[in-house]
Amino acid sequence: MQVLSEAQHEPGFCTFFQECGLNPLLNDTFIPAIVPCFDYSRARHLTGEHYRRLKEVCPMLDKGENNTYACCSIKQLSSLERSLTLSKAVLIRCPSCAENFAHLHCITTCSPNQSQTINVTQVMNVTSQGKTKLAVVGYQAFLSTTFAEASFQSCKNVRIPATGGFAIGTMCGRYGAKLCNPQRWYDFQGDSSNGLAPLDIDFQLIKEGHTEGLPEGVIPYNGRALMCNETTPSGGQFCSCQDCEESCPKMPPPPQPPSPFMLLGTDGFLVISIILLCLLILAFLLYVSVACFSRKRKDEEKGKRRGKDQNSNDVTQRDIDPSEVTCADRNSLVAQDFLSLQFQRWGTLMATYPLTVLLLSAIVVAVFSAGLKSIELTTDPVELWSAPNSRARQEKDFHDSHFDPFFRTNQLILTAPGRKGHIYNSLLFGPQNFSGLVSKDLVIELLQLQTRIQFWSDDLNRTASLKDVCFAPLNPSNPSLTDCAVNSLPQYFQNSLDNINAKVNMTELGVTKEVDWRDHLIYCLNSPLSFKDITDLGMSCMADYGAPVFSFLAVGGYENDDFTNAEAFILTFSLNNYARNSTKFKVAMQWETEFLKIVQEYQKNPACNFTFAYMAERSLEDEINRTTAEDIPIFMISYAVIFVYIAVALGEYSSWRRILVDSKFLVGLGGILVVGCSVLASMGFYSWIGIPSSLVILQVVPFLVLAVGADNIFIFVLEYQVDVRKPGETRQEQIGRVLGNVAPSMLLCSLSESVCFFLGALSTMPAVKTFALYAALAVLMDFILQMTAFVALLSLDARRQDNNRCELLCCVKVSTRRPNKPNEGFLLPLMRKYYAPVLLYKIRQILTFNIILFLVQGSYMLDYFKYLYKYFEVGVPVYFVTKGGYDFATVEGMNAVCSSVGCDQFSMTQKIQYATDHPELSYLAIPANSWVDDFIDWLNPGSRCCRLYTFGPNVGQFCPATEVNVFFFCFLLPATRFMAYHTPLTNSQDFTAALLKARELAHNITLGMRKIKGTSPDFEVFPYTVTNVFYEQYLTIVPEGLFNISMCLLPTFVVCCLLLGLDLLSGLLNLLTIIMIVVDTVGVMTLWGIHYNAVALINLVTAVGISVEFVSHMTRSFALSIKPTHVERAMEATANMGSAVFAGVAMTNLPGILVLAFAKAQLIQIFFFRLNLIITLLGLVHGLVFLPVLLSYFGKCFIGACLCTQ
Repeated sequence: MQVLSEAQHEPGFCTFFQECGLNPLLNDTFIPAIVPCFDYSRARHLTGEHYRRLKEVCPMLDKGENNTYACCSIKQLSSLERSLTLSKAVLIRCPSCAENFAHLHCITTCSPNQSQTINVTQVMNVTSQGKTKLAVVGYQAFLSTTFAEASFQSCKNVRIPATGGFAIGTMCGRYGAKLCNPQRWYDFQGDSSNGLAPLDIDFQLIKEGHTEGLPEGVIPYNGRALMCNETTPSGGQFCSCQDCEESCPKMPPPPQPPSPFMLLGTDGFLVISIILLCLLILAFLLYVSVACFSRKRKDEEKGKRRGKDQNSNDVTQRDIDPSEVTCADRNSLVAQDFLSLQFQRWGTLMATYPLTVLLLSAIVVAVFSAGLKSIELTTDPVELWSAPNSRARQEKDFHDSHFDPFFRTNQLILTAPGRKGHIYNSLLFGPQNFSGLVSKDLVIELLQLQTRIQFWSDDLNRTASLKDVCFAPLNPSNPSLTDCAVNSLPQYFQNSLDNINAKVNMTELGVTKEVDWRDHLIYCLNSPLSFKDITDLGMSCMADYGAPVFSFLAVGGYENDDFTNAEAFILTFSLNNYARNSTKFKVAMQWETEFLKIVQEYQKNPACNFTFAYMAERSLEDEINRTTAEDIPIFMISYAVIFVYIAVALGEYSSWRRILVDSKFLVGLGGILVVGCSVLASMGFYSWIGIPSSLVILQVVPFLVLAVGADNIFIFVLEYQVDVRKPGETRQEQIGRVLGNVAPSMLLCSLSESVCFFLGALSTMPAVKTFALYAALAVLMDFILQMTAFVALLSLDARRQDNNRCELLCCVKVSTRRPNKPNEGFLLPLMRKYYAPVLLYKIRQILTFNIILFLVQGSYMLDYFKYLYKYFEVGVPVYFVTKGGYDFATVEGMNAVCSSVGCDQFSMTQKIQYATDHPELSYLAIPANSWVDDFIDWLNPGSRCCRLYTFGPNVGQFCPATEVNVFFFCFLLPATRFMAYHTPLTNSQDFTAALLKARELAHNITLGMRKIKGTSPDFEVFPYTVTNVFYEQYLTIVPEGLFNISMCLLPTFVVCCLLLGLDLLSGLLNLLTIIMIVVDTVGVMTLWGIHYNAVALINLVTAVGISVEFVSHMTRSFALSIKPTHVERAMEATANMGSAVFAGVAMTNLPGILVLAFAKAQLIQIFFFRLNLIITLLGLVHGLVFLPVLLSYFGKCFIGACLCTQ
């Protein structure tokens, strides 16, 4: 090889001409590396075929047939055309860019003034067809910076729709699109190691007017380069907006999200709330002042009638005239008397035949519970939280039916904290930061991990591996292991240990140094689409399954595209998502089970050098089931604590000698069994009619029914204990009379709750709907069984107690007789003597409490989500899916979709591109790839890549772009999709906002495409993301929640009014208190970090039911009291009914709830422990503190009819 230092440079002279053969210095190139012959001679005059070929390949050199001269032969023109075709495959979307690219190489190859533009630096003898000639293997090309910069600017934004990246990124070597500039772009084009350039070209970019250092006679080429928004001389249109910023229409800036509502420099809603609070306090104080003054005046004007009670104490009570008794009073009295009489008769009947009643109750429960044999337990999150007729669910079904379900993702995110990084001084790329993670031993360890998973499959009757279930996009029918879509860093080495270990000495700019896996990795992370790196290793960057692995899919936790300094490796296995009844689905589930097993064993291995998080597609469902199963003992302990409390609290304990007689162990057990039977009957009934259950129902409904049932049990049993049997009254009659007193209150609460839950079943959320149905029937069955089986059980226990027989040891009697006086126990006197007077006569106290936050230990899925949010650089993929009714075959139809040259500036893909320019508002990070643009590029005659007949008589042969049949397949497509990527989404607010913005964009696209002639009026474009079915609930959960809670509140008001004889005021006060409990619950949820979602909504619906227990009993007790003043009536209700509510609801729930603090599942911790604790405490405060005070001020005046009757 000779190095030339001097050459002649004159206008009209060539430096080389004709082809001499293959470059002996190059091997394994993509196209034959044919080099020209060194030949300093005059430019040739072109005529005939020679001229025609020049006009086709290099039209910018055409001066007319009589005046055209050039320095290239016909063979050279053919080779140049072949070389330019490869570049046009990625540049043809922008004709002016492709024209400028061809312009440069036409000048260096064919210009008649070639010797003035280039300077040959290396020649060598090349033998071809038996002849040895001197060939050019290296030269300098001199270009003006004006031409070079203009050419670069026309090409720098040209995109590759299939990848969403820039074409310039594949043509700038190690620098990628971000760091590419004109010099680096031309350097790559002239680098023979890239597999495309047939020889080395040293491009010298010279500023205009600079001549220093130029060889004598050399004039840097300064032709005019087209701007990307210009048409080409050959008729090519200007580039599209997506490829050329200058072509974009001037877009108004997108509207910014509304700023927070502010008043006086702070949160406006907070200011308004404080003002309203102050106004309410002032209004209350004004009312109290006026009421006190008015009452004092009345007391002075009306006199008082003093009398003596049976204890000779002074009492104050005004006379009641029958004319003062209102119609409402009479209605209330009639309603109470009617209900009491009917329940008294019913109770007497049940107590008279207890064994028969228990037997019939058991038969009914058994019949209902038999349905449990066919129970279906829904564990699929989609079925639980997304309604079948919801928009997201319908879009998912449409997508899955046309494109198959989104592939199953199995992923590891691996880190190596504590490992020290280093700086690698690369021969080609200079100093590069390598984190402690990006090291050869860890790359090899990662490779070994991803090849370990295989197992025996009974369904396939052979050993199964990844290839049996993997997503193989390029060979779906019969994939091998190398066809599987596995995205990981070792894929840059085609999962080959030999490639990772490869190294070679390389000389660059006179420096010889070893290059190895690090140089290859640096290049591939910046140019993942390259089939050959620029090192002497000559390895491809493409994955072994034939697709690129983009850097954000291989590594994470990097900044500013400093990929080798990444903090995490990402390993993703993509599996086909088969139908659940498919054999392959079982195999996929087995593979995922084996995957999790191997990963968990690997994590426990002391030799493991990684700290990592992982997940399988089945993990979410598995973890819900696992954590629920692990927490079953916690629930059992919780129920046991509640049972022990009920058994102990129901006892009378009048004497140590009678403790085994007066205990209520069996009654407590019977009450628990009644609750359990009601739940079983409800579940069995709905199983009979085919309504599936869920784990949420199994966990929530028993607690709810237990709260309702225990309260009723306490009210009934405590009322019986304080009652004294009248002379001549039988035990059965006493039980009936006691039931007649308390059953209307029990009916009020149970009926309110049952109707509340039945109306809650109008919800569109499947989990909420099924919960409401199960809860409604369970509460109703609980009341029915209490009115039958529990009354019978209490009758049997009362008979035992009357006979002084010990509980559990019925044959043993005690001699101590039962005292013939009411047993008020401990709580009732305490409430009457201390609590009620302090509450209603002393200072009205404000109750405050602190709750200790419990930090929970999560499953491996929680660690995975933490890693996901921390290390991933992009979010989930989002597909913009078109439905049928759009004609892609027309030019207008194509142009409204594509984004390449000639397309509509507001086409579908162009609008998506505009959205990605503002990712902080659109939540779109990477624009959609477009098969339409790929198809247009494929049809372009300038691109001959991968266009072959796949059927018919010409299978395997080249298919010309003029073949009209290529349009047949896309005439009216039933569906098609375009994939983009969201920005990283880390919480429900992000996912919800992204869904809203994607739908807004899709709607805008739909309206634009419907304007195209021939488009169906119901044509639609919608966004599809796998997470939409879960997060759509947040779009409607506020109105959905308001609707459900309103439907629950309505019956509490209506039933209360009806059962109290159209007592509207009592119903309103009852409703107001329940609303306050629900509102305060939502407020405390926010303070305690409990997010509002479908599970929270279920608990809020439950809160309404439990609130009824705290409130309605008190309201009814107050309304029926015959004490003369509001305060006395409130005191009586607080003492008598408040003690039963406290013992029956609060103290029943609290021990069981506190046990749940030790549950492992975050769902239990947050939505059952925290939320139920909040509901119980707020219900207790409002029911026993706020409501008595409210009634003492605003409660209805005593029912005159009752007093008149007395």
